[in-house]
Amino acid sequence: QVQLVESGGGLVHPGGSLRLSCTASGFTLDYYAMGWFRQAPGKEREGVSWISGRGSGSRTEYADSVKGRFTISRDNAKNTVYLQMNALKPEDTAVYYCARRVVHSRWSNVNEYDYWGQGTQVTVSS
Repeated sequence: QVQLVESGGGLVHPGGSLRLSCTASGFTLDYYAMGWFRQAPGKEREGVSWISGRGSGSRTEYADSVKGRFTISRDNAKNTVYLQMNALKPEDTAVYYCARRVVHSRWSNVNEYDYWGQGTQVTVSS
């Protein structure tokens, strides 16, 4: 069955970096666009970034709040999608989720994704 497992979260000081990983199983990662979302306490889940699948030239997009600080990438041979997060801020604190995208209208719409991981906690605090 389809599974997505996130890892790499943790506690980091402001200005620090983390790299999140999302390892996929049960499907061919290469064929699918993938996204990263996050959800802070009391807030709605919001789109962070997405990366296109095969045949789309590794197109990426980012939320304005993370542009220039976060980088999404994928290694299809390892069935893994990454989110490199630099210059972290306290407002980046959230549970981060990866998801498989199956509808291509608005990338930050959670309804365009059919499978989700369990999430990994990222806490940015001094």
